[in-house]
Amino acid sequence: MKSKDIKDLALIIFGASGDLTYRKLIPAVFDLYKQKSLPANFAVLGVARTSFTDDSFREKMKEGIRQFATAKDALDGELNEFCQKLHYLSINTEKEGDYAKVKERLDKLDKEADTGGNYIFYLSTPPSLYPLIPKYLASQGLNRQGNSFRRIIIEKPFGTDLKSAIELNSSLLENYEEDQIYRIDHYMGKETVQNLLVTRFANGIYEPLWNRNYIDHIEITAAESIGVENRGGYYDNSGALRDMVQNHLLQIVGLVAMEPPMSIDSVSIRNEKLKVFQALRPLSGEDVFKNVIRGQYTAANIKGKYAKGYREEKGVAPESRTETYLAMKLFIDNWRWGGVPFYVRTGKRLPTRVSEIVIHFKPAPQRLFPESVNLSDDNQLIIRVQPDEGILLKTNMKVPGSGFQTNTVNMDFHYSQLKDAYYLPEAYERLLLDCMTGDSTLYVRGDALEATWKFVQPLLDFWKDNPDAPLHGYPAGSWGPNVADDLIEGKDRHWRYPCKNLSDDGIYCEL
Repeated sequence: MKSKDIKDLALIIFGASGDLTYRKLIPAVFDLYKQKSLPANFAVLGVARTSFTDDSFREKMKEGIRQFATAKDALDGELNEFCQKLHYLSINTEKEGDYAKVKERLDKLDKEADTGGNYIFYLSTPPSLYPLIPKYLASQGLNRQGNSFRRIIIEKPFGTDLKSAIELNSSLLENYEEDQIYRIDHYMGKETVQNLLVTRFANGIYEPLWNRNYIDHIEITAAESIGVENRGGYYDNSGALRDMVQNHLLQIVGLVAMEPPMSIDSVSIRNEKLKVFQALRPLSGEDVFKNVIRGQYTAANIKGKYAKGYREEKGVAPESRTETYLAMKLFIDNWRWGGVPFYVRTGKRLPTRVSEIVIHFKPAPQRLFPESVNLSDDNQLIIRVQPDEGILLKTNMKVPGSGFQTNTVNMDFHYSQLKDAYYLPEAYERLLLDCMTGDSTLYVRGDALEATWKFVQPLLDFWKDNPDAPLHGYPAGSWGPNVADDLIEGKDRHWRYPCKNLSDDGIYCEL
Protein backbone atom coordinates (compact mmCIF):
# COMPACT_ATOMS: atom_id res chain seq x y z
CA MET A 1 0.00 0.00 0.00
CA LYS A 2 1.54 3.28 -1.09
CA SER A 3 0.98 6.74 0.31
CA LYS A 4 -1.24 7.81 -2.59
CA ASP A 5 -3.89 5.38 -1.26
CA ILE A 6 -4.00 7.04 2.18
CA LYS A 7 -5.40 10.43 3.00
CA ASP A 8 -3.22 12.93 4.85
CA LEU A 9 -3.66 12.39 8.59
CA ALA A 10 -2.48 12.87 12.15
CA LEU A 11 -1.95 9.93 14.51
CA ILE A 12 -2.59 10.91 18.12
CA ILE A 13 -1.23 8.44 20.68
CA PHE A 14 -2.58 8.68 24.22
CA GLY A 15 -0.15 7.09 26.67
CA ALA A 16 2.75 8.12 24.44
CA SER A 17 5.28 8.02 27.28
CA GLY A 18 4.64 4.31 27.80
CA ASP A 19 6.41 1.15 26.77
CA LEU A 20 4.05 0.19 23.92
CA THR A 21 4.66 3.47 22.12
CA TYR A 22 8.43 3.18 22.62
CA ARG A 23 8.79 -0.48 21.62
CA LYS A 24 6.01 -1.01 19.08
CA LEU A 25 4.00 1.95 17.83
CA ILE A 26 6.60 4.55 16.86
CA PRO A 27 8.98 1.89 15.43
CA ALA A 28 6.05 0.59 13.36
CA VAL A 29 5.21 4.08 12.08
CA PHE A 30 8.86 4.60 11.19
CA ASP A 31 8.93 1.33 9.23
CA LEU A 32 5.85 2.50 7.32
CA TYR A 33 7.69 5.74 6.63
CA LYS A 34 10.72 3.81 5.35
CA GLN A 35 8.48 1.77 3.06
CA LYS A 36 6.93 5.00 1.71
CA SER A 37 3.53 3.78 2.89
CA LEU A 38 2.62 6.98 4.71
CA PRO A 39 0.92 9.97 3.08
CA ALA A 40 2.98 12.98 2.09
CA ASN A 41 1.42 15.01 4.89
CA PHE A 42 1.24 13.28 8.25
CA ALA A 43 2.06 14.02 11.86
CA VAL A 44 2.21 12.12 15.15
CA LEU A 45 1.10 13.77 18.35
CA GLY A 46 2.03 12.00 21.58
CA VAL A 47 -0.21 12.79 24.55
CA ALA A 48 0.46 11.79 28.16
CA ARG A 49 0.92 13.15 31.67
CA THR A 50 4.73 12.90 31.56
CA SER A 51 6.50 16.18 30.88
CA PHE A 52 8.30 16.09 27.54
CA THR A 53 9.09 18.81 25.03
CA ASP A 54 8.82 18.02 21.33
CA ASP A 55 12.59 17.65 21.20
CA SER A 56 12.95 15.40 24.27
CA PHE A 57 10.10 13.20 23.02
CA ARG A 58 11.82 12.90 19.65
CA GLU A 59 15.10 11.88 21.26
CA LYS A 60 13.41 9.17 23.30
CA MET A 61 11.57 7.83 20.24
CA LYS A 62 14.85 7.74 18.30
CA GLU A 63 16.17 5.32 20.90
CA GLY A 64 13.09 3.13 20.50
CA ILE A 65 13.40 3.12 16.71
CA ARG A 66 17.09 2.18 16.85
CA GLN A 67 16.29 -0.76 19.14
CA PHE A 68 12.98 -2.08 17.85
CA ALA A 69 12.24 -0.94 14.29
CA THR A 70 12.75 -3.39 11.43
CA ALA A 71 14.70 -0.60 9.71
CA LYS A 72 16.75 0.07 12.86
CA ASP A 73 19.89 0.75 10.78
CA ALA A 74 18.39 3.79 9.05
CA LEU A 75 20.65 6.72 8.26
CA ASP A 76 20.68 9.53 10.82
CA GLY A 77 19.41 12.00 8.26
CA GLU A 78 16.38 9.85 7.48
CA LEU A 79 15.70 9.29 11.16
CA ASN A 80 15.94 12.99 11.95
CA GLU A 81 13.63 13.83 9.06
CA PHE A 82 11.02 11.36 10.37
CA CYS A 83 11.31 12.60 13.94
CA GLN A 84 10.43 16.11 12.85
CA LYS A 85 6.96 14.68 12.26
CA LEU A 86 6.69 13.79 15.98
CA HIS A 87 5.13 16.21 18.46
CA TYR A 88 4.16 16.03 22.12
CA LEU A 89 1.54 17.44 24.46
CA SER A 90 1.40 16.93 28.23
CA ILE A 91 -2.09 16.94 29.77
CA ASN A 92 -4.01 15.32 32.60
CA THR A 93 -5.83 12.67 30.56
CA GLU A 94 -8.47 12.27 33.30
CA LYS A 95 -9.41 15.96 33.21
CA GLU A 96 -12.05 16.84 30.62
CA GLY A 97 -11.01 20.49 30.41
CA ASP A 98 -7.50 19.57 29.23
CA TYR A 99 -8.90 18.19 25.97
CA ALA A 100 -9.36 21.75 24.74
CA LYS A 101 -5.53 21.77 24.59
CA VAL A 102 -5.64 18.67 22.37
CA LYS A 103 -8.04 20.34 19.96
CA GLU A 104 -5.96 23.52 19.93
CA ARG A 105 -2.77 21.60 19.19
CA LEU A 106 -4.45 19.58 16.42
CA ASP A 107 -5.80 22.75 14.80
CA LYS A 108 -2.25 24.06 14.80
CA LEU A 109 -0.86 20.80 13.36
CA ASP A 110 -3.50 20.81 10.62
CA LYS A 111 -2.13 24.15 9.44
CA GLU A 112 1.55 23.28 9.87
CA ALA A 113 1.46 19.73 8.48
CA ASP A 114 -1.61 20.03 6.22
CA THR A 115 -3.15 16.85 7.67
CA GLY A 116 -6.64 17.67 6.45
CA GLY A 117 -8.36 17.19 9.80
CA ASN A 118 -8.10 13.39 9.50
CA TYR A 119 -7.35 11.92 12.93
CA ILE A 120 -6.60 8.46 14.33
CA PHE A 121 -6.69 8.39 18.13
CA TYR A 122 -4.71 5.49 19.60
CA LEU A 123 -5.47 4.59 23.23
CA SER A 124 -2.27 3.07 24.62
CA THR A 125 -3.45 3.73 28.16
CA PRO A 126 -4.77 1.88 31.22
CA PRO A 127 -8.22 0.41 30.46
CA SER A 128 -9.81 2.70 33.06
CA LEU A 129 -9.36 5.54 30.55
CA TYR A 130 -11.11 3.77 27.66
CA PRO A 131 -14.55 5.22 28.46
CA LEU A 132 -13.14 8.65 29.38
CA ILE A 133 -10.79 9.63 26.53
CA PRO A 134 -13.30 9.02 23.69
CA LYS A 135 -15.98 10.89 25.64
CA TYR A 136 -13.71 13.87 26.36
CA LEU A 137 -12.57 13.99 22.72
CA ALA A 138 -16.23 14.06 21.69
CA SER A 139 -16.84 17.00 24.05
CA GLN A 140 -14.45 18.97 21.80
CA GLY A 141 -16.16 17.77 18.62
CA LEU A 142 -13.16 15.60 17.71
CA ASN A 143 -15.42 12.63 17.01
CA ARG A 144 -17.37 14.33 14.24
CA GLN A 145 -16.80 13.25 10.67
CA GLY A 146 -17.57 15.56 7.80
CA ASN A 147 -15.17 15.69 4.90
CA SER A 148 -12.51 14.23 7.20
CA PHE A 149 -12.37 10.93 9.10
CA ARG A 150 -12.07 10.36 12.84
CA ARG A 151 -11.07 6.86 14.02
CA ILE A 152 -10.17 5.46 17.41
CA ILE A 153 -7.95 2.42 18.12
CA ILE A 154 -8.35 0.67 21.47
CA GLU A 155 -5.90 -1.85 22.92
CA LYS A 156 -7.06 -4.89 24.86
CA PRO A 157 -8.41 -5.68 27.38
CA PHE A 158 -11.86 -4.76 26.05
CA GLY A 159 -13.57 -5.27 29.39
CA THR A 160 -12.92 -7.82 32.10
CA ASP A 161 -16.16 -9.80 31.71
CA LEU A 162 -19.34 -9.76 29.63
CA LYS A 163 -20.98 -6.99 31.65
CA SER A 164 -18.02 -4.60 31.45
CA ALA A 165 -17.52 -5.34 27.72
CA ILE A 166 -21.16 -4.45 27.00
CA GLU A 167 -20.81 -1.29 29.09
CA LEU A 168 -17.63 -0.25 27.26
CA ASN A 169 -19.22 -0.83 23.85
CA SER A 170 -22.29 1.15 24.87
CA SER A 171 -20.12 4.01 26.12
CA LEU A 172 -18.17 4.17 22.85
CA LEU A 173 -21.28 4.00 20.69
CA GLU A 174 -22.74 7.05 22.42
CA ASN A 175 -20.32 9.26 20.46
CA TYR A 176 -18.89 7.09 17.67
CA GLU A 177 -20.23 4.87 14.93
CA GLU A 178 -19.08 1.25 14.92
CA ASP A 179 -17.05 1.85 11.76
CA GLN A 180 -15.01 4.49 13.63
CA ILE A 181 -13.98 2.04 16.38
CA TYR A 182 -10.95 -0.22 15.83
CA ARG A 183 -10.40 -2.78 18.59
CA ILE A 184 -6.86 -3.98 17.96
CA ASP A 185 -5.62 -7.54 18.45
CA HIS A 186 -1.99 -7.77 17.38
CA TYR A 187 -2.27 -11.52 16.73
CA MET A 188 -4.48 -10.67 13.75
CA GLY A 189 -1.57 -8.74 12.22
CA LYS A 190 0.58 -11.88 11.92
CA GLU A 191 1.20 -12.80 8.29
CA THR A 192 0.39 -16.48 8.84
CA VAL A 193 -2.92 -15.68 10.56
CA GLN A 194 -3.99 -13.63 7.55
CA ASN A 195 -2.75 -16.37 5.25
CA LEU A 196 -5.33 -18.71 6.78
CA LEU A 197 -7.92 -17.15 4.49
CA VAL A 198 -5.77 -17.75 1.40
CA THR A 199 -4.77 -21.27 2.47
CA ARG A 200 -8.41 -22.23 2.90
CA PHE A 201 -10.19 -20.36 0.15
CA ALA A 202 -7.62 -20.17 -2.68
CA ASN A 203 -6.57 -23.83 -2.73
CA GLY A 204 -8.82 -26.52 -4.12
CA ILE A 205 -6.95 -29.25 -2.20
CA TYR A 206 -7.80 -27.84 1.24
CA GLU A 207 -11.30 -26.38 1.19
CA PRO A 208 -13.09 -29.67 0.28
CA LEU A 209 -11.37 -31.32 3.27
CA TRP A 210 -12.00 -28.49 5.77
CA ASN A 211 -14.93 -30.05 7.62
CA ARG A 212 -16.10 -32.80 9.99
CA ASN A 213 -15.86 -35.48 7.27
CA TYR A 214 -12.06 -35.27 6.98
CA ILE A 215 -10.78 -33.44 10.06
CA ASP A 216 -10.49 -35.36 13.31
CA HIS A 217 -9.59 -32.50 15.63
CA ILE A 218 -7.82 -29.13 15.71
CA GLU A 219 -5.23 -27.80 18.16
CA ILE A 220 -4.44 -24.14 18.74
CA THR A 221 -1.46 -23.34 20.98
CA ALA A 222 0.00 -20.06 22.23
CA ALA A 223 2.97 -20.82 24.47
CA GLU A 224 5.25 -18.31 26.19
CA SER A 225 8.59 -19.09 27.80
CA ILE A 226 8.57 -16.00 30.03
CA GLY A 227 6.67 -15.60 33.26
CA VAL A 228 4.61 -12.55 34.18
CA GLU A 229 7.80 -10.43 34.34
CA ASN A 230 6.91 -7.08 35.93
CA ARG A 231 3.19 -7.40 35.19
CA GLY A 232 2.28 -9.46 38.23
CA GLY A 233 -0.14 -6.86 39.60
CA TYR A 234 -2.05 -6.73 36.32
CA TYR A 235 -1.86 -10.42 35.53
CA ASP A 236 -3.08 -11.55 38.94
CA ASN A 237 -6.38 -9.80 38.19
CA SER A 238 -6.49 -11.16 34.65
CA GLY A 239 -5.17 -14.68 34.15
CA ALA A 240 -4.71 -16.73 31.00
CA LEU A 241 -8.42 -16.88 30.14
CA ARG A 242 -8.84 -13.12 29.98
CA ASP A 243 -5.32 -12.35 28.78
CA MET A 244 -5.13 -14.80 25.87
CA VAL A 245 -8.13 -17.06 25.29
CA GLN A 246 -11.04 -14.60 25.13
CA ASN A 247 -9.27 -12.46 22.56
CA HIS A 248 -6.28 -13.87 20.64
CA LEU A 249 -7.12 -17.56 20.58
CA LEU A 250 -10.86 -17.28 19.98
CA GLN A 251 -10.16 -14.86 17.13
CA ILE A 252 -7.94 -17.53 15.56
CA VAL A 253 -10.70 -20.12 16.11
CA GLY A 254 -12.99 -17.78 14.20
CA LEU A 255 -10.66 -17.65 11.19
CA VAL A 256 -10.02 -21.40 11.21
CA ALA A 257 -13.70 -22.33 11.45
CA MET A 258 -15.52 -19.60 9.50
CA GLU A 259 -17.54 -20.26 6.35
CA PRO A 260 -16.33 -18.81 3.03
CA PRO A 261 -17.21 -15.10 2.95
CA MET A 262 -19.17 -13.64 0.05
CA SER A 263 -16.15 -11.46 -0.72
CA ILE A 264 -12.84 -10.51 0.86
CA ASP A 265 -13.98 -7.38 2.64
CA SER A 266 -14.35 -6.33 6.23
CA VAL A 267 -18.11 -6.77 6.56
CA SER A 268 -18.25 -10.22 4.93
CA ILE A 269 -15.29 -11.68 6.83
CA ARG A 270 -16.34 -10.33 10.20
CA ASN A 271 -19.92 -11.53 9.65
CA GLU A 272 -18.66 -15.09 9.15
CA LYS A 273 -16.43 -14.95 12.22
CA LEU A 274 -19.37 -13.76 14.31
CA LYS A 275 -21.39 -16.81 13.21
CA VAL A 276 -18.61 -19.05 14.57
CA PHE A 277 -18.66 -17.32 17.97
CA GLN A 278 -22.44 -17.58 18.10
CA ALA A 279 -22.19 -21.33 17.38
CA LEU A 280 -19.74 -22.07 20.23
CA ARG A 281 -21.35 -24.66 22.49
CA PRO A 282 -22.10 -23.05 25.87
CA LEU A 283 -20.12 -24.44 28.79
CA SER A 284 -22.00 -26.01 31.69
CA GLY A 285 -20.52 -26.58 35.14
CA GLU A 286 -19.91 -30.21 34.18
CA ASP A 287 -18.11 -29.06 31.01
CA VAL A 288 -15.79 -26.86 33.07
CA PHE A 289 -14.80 -29.87 35.18
CA LYS A 290 -14.37 -32.20 32.19
CA ASN A 291 -13.14 -29.94 29.42
CA VAL A 292 -11.09 -27.18 31.07
CA ILE A 293 -7.69 -27.54 32.76
CA ARG A 294 -6.24 -24.69 34.80
CA GLY A 295 -2.62 -24.55 35.84
CA GLN A 296 -0.17 -22.29 37.64
CA TYR A 297 3.59 -22.51 37.24
CA THR A 298 5.72 -23.46 40.22
CA ALA A 299 9.40 -22.93 40.92
CA ALA A 300 11.91 -25.09 39.04
CA ASN A 301 15.48 -25.19 37.80
CA ILE A 302 15.74 -24.46 34.08
CA LYS A 303 19.17 -25.28 32.66
CA GLY A 304 20.72 -24.87 36.06
CA LYS A 305 19.02 -21.54 36.83
CA TYR A 306 16.32 -21.04 39.42
CA ALA A 307 12.98 -19.97 37.96
CA LYS A 308 10.47 -18.44 40.37
CA GLY A 309 7.04 -19.87 40.89
CA TYR A 310 4.10 -17.64 40.00
CA ARG A 311 3.28 -16.89 43.64
CA GLU A 312 6.83 -15.63 44.15
CA GLU A 313 6.47 -13.02 41.40
CA LYS A 314 6.29 -9.34 42.32
CA GLY A 315 2.71 -8.10 42.68
CA VAL A 316 1.20 -11.60 42.95
CA ALA A 317 -0.80 -12.57 46.03
CA PRO A 318 0.89 -15.33 48.10
CA GLU A 319 -2.22 -17.54 47.90
CA SER A 320 -3.19 -16.54 44.35
CA ARG A 321 -5.39 -18.93 42.39
CA THR A 322 -4.95 -17.10 39.09
CA GLU A 323 -4.31 -19.45 36.19
CA THR A 324 -1.12 -19.03 34.15
CA TYR A 325 -2.03 -22.01 31.99
CA LEU A 326 -5.35 -22.92 30.46
CA ALA A 327 -6.30 -25.80 28.17
CA MET A 328 -9.83 -26.44 27.00
CA LYS A 329 -11.88 -28.52 24.63
CA LEU A 330 -14.64 -26.69 22.82
CA PHE A 331 -17.16 -27.49 20.13
CA ILE A 332 -18.76 -25.47 17.34
CA ASP A 333 -22.33 -26.60 16.86
CA ASN A 334 -22.88 -26.02 13.16
CA TRP A 335 -23.10 -28.13 10.02
CA ARG A 336 -19.40 -27.93 9.11
CA TRP A 337 -17.91 -28.69 12.52
CA GLY A 338 -20.50 -30.81 14.33
CA GLY A 339 -18.67 -33.24 16.62
CA VAL A 340 -15.13 -31.99 15.86
CA PRO A 341 -13.27 -31.03 19.06
CA PHE A 342 -11.15 -27.88 19.06
CA TYR A 343 -8.36 -27.95 21.65
CA VAL A 344 -7.05 -24.59 22.78
CA ARG A 345 -4.15 -24.04 25.20
CA THR A 346 -1.99 -21.20 26.37
CA GLY A 347 0.49 -20.80 29.17
CA LYS A 348 3.40 -18.94 30.64
CA ARG A 349 6.75 -20.45 31.63
CA LEU A 350 6.45 -23.21 29.01
CA PRO A 351 9.60 -24.54 27.26
CA THR A 352 9.58 -21.98 24.46
CA ARG A 353 7.65 -19.22 22.73
CA VAL A 354 5.53 -20.71 19.96
CA SER A 355 2.04 -20.18 18.56
CA GLU A 356 0.58 -22.57 16.03
CA ILE A 357 -2.54 -24.18 14.60
CA VAL A 358 -2.52 -27.94 13.96
CA ILE A 359 -5.17 -29.49 11.71
CA HIS A 360 -5.33 -33.25 12.39
CA PHE A 361 -6.89 -35.07 9.46
CA LYS A 362 -8.68 -38.36 10.00
CA PRO A 363 -6.47 -41.43 9.52
CA ALA A 364 -6.84 -43.79 6.58
CA PRO A 365 -9.73 -46.22 7.16
CA GLN A 366 -7.46 -49.28 7.19
CA ARG A 367 -3.88 -49.64 8.41
CA LEU A 368 -2.21 -51.48 5.52
CA PHE A 369 1.38 -51.14 6.76
CA PRO A 370 1.32 -52.40 10.37
CA GLU A 371 5.04 -53.21 10.36
CA SER A 372 5.86 -49.51 10.05
CA VAL A 373 6.39 -48.36 13.61
CA ASN A 374 7.08 -44.79 12.43
CA LEU A 375 3.85 -44.47 10.52
CA SER A 376 1.87 -41.46 11.70
CA ASP A 377 -1.76 -42.17 12.50
CA ASP A 378 -2.87 -38.92 10.92
CA ASN A 379 -1.69 -36.28 8.52
CA GLN A 380 -1.18 -32.88 10.06
CA LEU A 381 -1.25 -29.40 8.56
CA ILE A 382 0.72 -27.14 10.91
CA ILE A 383 0.34 -23.39 10.58
CA ARG A 384 3.05 -21.64 12.59
CA VAL A 385 1.99 -18.17 13.73
CA GLN A 386 5.20 -17.32 15.61
CA PRO A 387 8.15 -17.45 15.58
CA ASP A 388 9.46 -18.42 12.12
CA GLU A 389 6.05 -18.07 10.51
CA GLY A 390 5.20 -20.73 7.97
CA ILE A 391 3.24 -23.85 7.02
CA LEU A 392 4.18 -27.52 7.33
CA LEU A 393 2.37 -30.63 6.06
CA LYS A 394 3.26 -33.93 7.72
CA THR A 395 2.70 -36.92 5.43
CA ASN A 396 3.82 -40.55 5.23
CA MET A 397 6.20 -41.95 2.63
CA LYS A 398 8.00 -45.21 1.93
CA VAL A 399 11.55 -45.63 3.16
CA PRO A 400 13.87 -46.61 0.24
CA GLY A 401 14.61 -50.34 0.06
CA SER A 402 12.65 -53.55 0.05
CA GLY A 403 9.37 -53.93 1.84
CA PHE A 404 7.00 -51.18 2.90
CA GLN A 405 8.70 -49.50 5.79
CA THR A 406 7.35 -45.96 6.05
CA ASN A 407 8.28 -42.76 7.80
CA THR A 408 6.76 -39.36 8.34
CA VAL A 409 8.21 -36.53 6.25
CA ASN A 410 7.63 -32.79 6.26
CA MET A 411 6.79 -30.52 3.37
CA ASP A 412 7.29 -27.03 4.67
CA PHE A 413 7.37 -23.36 3.77
CA HIS A 414 8.88 -20.52 5.82
CA TYR A 415 7.96 -16.88 5.31
CA SER A 416 11.61 -16.07 5.99
CA GLN A 417 12.33 -17.62 2.57
CA LEU A 418 10.55 -14.63 1.01
CA LYS A 419 12.47 -11.92 2.86
CA ASP A 420 14.67 -11.16 -0.16
CA ALA A 421 11.71 -10.92 -2.52
CA TYR A 422 9.05 -9.37 -0.28
CA TYR A 423 8.94 -6.99 2.64
CA LEU A 424 7.37 -8.71 5.66
CA PRO A 425 5.69 -6.11 7.89
CA GLU A 426 5.41 -6.51 11.65
CA ALA A 427 1.93 -6.94 13.14
CA TYR A 428 1.50 -3.37 14.43
CA GLU A 429 2.81 -1.99 11.16
CA ARG A 430 0.19 -3.89 9.18
CA LEU A 431 -2.67 -3.05 11.55
CA LEU A 432 -1.82 0.66 11.72
CA LEU A 433 -1.71 0.79 7.94
CA ASP A 434 -5.10 -0.92 7.71
CA CYS A 435 -6.63 1.65 10.04
CA MET A 436 -5.13 4.47 7.98
CA THR A 437 -6.82 3.06 4.88
CA GLY A 438 -10.10 2.41 6.71
CA ASP A 439 -9.85 -1.38 6.47
CA SER A 440 -11.23 -2.94 9.67
CA THR A 441 -11.05 -6.60 8.51
CA LEU A 442 -8.41 -7.58 11.07
CA TYR A 443 -9.97 -5.60 13.91
CA VAL A 444 -12.58 -6.91 16.35
CA ARG A 445 -16.17 -5.81 15.89
CA GLY A 446 -18.31 -4.99 18.91
CA ASP A 447 -20.84 -7.79 18.47
CA ALA A 448 -18.05 -10.38 18.03
CA LEU A 449 -16.35 -9.07 21.17
CA GLU A 450 -19.52 -9.54 23.19
CA ALA A 451 -20.04 -13.02 21.71
CA THR A 452 -16.59 -14.20 22.85
CA TRP A 453 -17.16 -12.79 26.32
CA LYS A 454 -20.53 -14.53 26.43
CA PHE A 455 -18.73 -17.83 25.77
CA VAL A 456 -16.07 -17.44 28.49
CA GLN A 457 -18.32 -15.86 31.14
CA PRO A 458 -19.53 -19.25 32.50
CA LEU A 459 -15.90 -20.15 33.29
CA LEU A 460 -15.40 -16.92 35.22
CA ASP A 461 -18.66 -17.47 37.09
CA PHE A 462 -17.83 -21.08 37.90
CA TRP A 463 -14.39 -20.24 39.31
CA LYS A 464 -15.85 -17.39 41.33
CA ASP A 465 -18.57 -19.63 42.79
CA ASN A 466 -16.19 -22.58 43.28
CA PRO A 467 -12.93 -21.12 44.64
CA ASP A 468 -11.62 -24.64 45.34
CA ALA A 469 -12.01 -25.76 41.71
CA PRO A 470 -8.88 -27.66 40.55
CA LEU A 471 -5.79 -25.56 39.87
CA HIS A 472 -2.87 -27.79 38.87
CA GLY A 473 0.72 -26.83 39.51
CA TYR A 474 3.29 -27.40 36.78
CA PRO A 475 7.05 -26.85 36.95
CA ALA A 476 8.34 -23.77 35.13
CA GLY A 477 9.88 -24.92 31.85
CA SER A 478 7.46 -27.83 31.36
CA TRP A 479 4.53 -28.11 28.94
CA GLY A 480 1.95 -27.58 31.67
CA PRO A 481 -0.04 -29.98 33.86
CA ASN A 482 0.17 -33.62 32.79
CA VAL A 483 -3.60 -33.97 33.11
CA ALA A 484 -4.00 -31.66 30.09
CA ASP A 485 -3.23 -34.64 27.83
CA ASP A 486 -6.38 -36.30 29.14
CA LEU A 487 -8.44 -33.72 27.24
CA ILE A 488 -7.39 -35.17 23.88
CA GLU A 489 -9.85 -37.85 22.81
CA GLY A 490 -8.52 -41.21 21.63
CA LYS A 491 -6.07 -43.85 22.83
CA ASP A 492 -2.42 -42.75 23.14
CA ARG A 493 -3.24 -39.23 21.91
CA HIS A 494 -1.79 -36.08 23.39
CA TRP A 495 -1.01 -32.47 22.56
CA ARG A 496 1.56 -31.91 19.85
CA TYR A 497 4.85 -30.87 21.46
CA PRO A 498 6.54 -28.87 18.70
CA CYS A 499 9.82 -28.17 20.42
CA LYS A 500 12.47 -30.48 21.77
CA ASN A 501 15.46 -29.72 23.95
CA LEU A 502 18.48 -30.70 21.86
CA SER A 503 21.18 -29.18 24.04
CA ASP A 504 21.83 -26.73 26.82
CA ASP A 505 22.24 -24.03 24.20
CA GLY A 506 18.65 -23.80 23.13
CA ILE A 507 15.44 -25.38 21.93
CA TYR A 508 14.72 -26.67 18.47
CA CYS A 509 11.22 -26.03 17.10
CA GLU A 510 10.11 -28.16 14.20
CA LEU A 511 8.66 -26.40 11.21
